Amino acid sequence: MQCRHLDAIKDVQPRTPDGCEECLAMGDEWVHLRLCMSCGHVGCCDDSKNRHARAHAGTGSHPIVRSFEPGERWLYCFIDDEVVGEA
Repeated sequence: MQCRHLDAIKDVQPRTPDGCEECLAMGDEWVHLRLCMSCGHVGCCDDSKNRHARAHAGTGSHPIVRSFEPGERWLYCFIDDEVVGEA
């Protein structure tokens, strides 16, 4: 299946390059980071207790994230629940 949400991808810069935006504000920790490809929000992954990347994707039309881990470039669509390519 071809992801129909790839048009949500923009040329973004991470808003909080040092970590998950919400976890940093709360003083909390995360496991891995995800970069929203629509707005540059940096959120924590589903293995993190807060799952901020998924929560952010559910708030609007920002379904595509890229791994924000060193050496990883994969893209994931929360709506289609699948890896949809590389950035």
